[in-house]
Amino acid sequence: MKQQNFREKVYQLTSQIPHGKVATYGQLAKLAGSPGAARAVGMLMKTNQHPEIVPCYKVVASDGSLTGYSAGEGIVTKKEKLLHDGVAFDKNKVDLTKSQWQRSS
Repeated sequence: MKQQNFREKVYQLTSQIPHGKVATYGQLAKLAGSPGAARAVGMLMKTNQHPEIVPCYKVVASDGSLTGYSAGEGIVTKKEKLLHDGVAFDKNKVDLTKSQWQRSS
């Protein structure tokens, strides 16, 4: 039951990431109540059955790197989608100082 609640929280949080912003795997784990569960968040993004509701492409590594995306051409498609959303990049990494989601309480 706890695992299901974590999954639901992560998917719900991911669906709240606004246009032009990203969250990190670790950030979502912490917000979902399980700091240190960044890898679990990654697995949830990988198995996301509803990408139109849960925009998993908006989740990036803690340093802004683009990791693990299975749609289209993988990381290339992920970057294209983020650029289309207006996410700021510094070379091949998301500029988290400009584009990281700061969730208001």
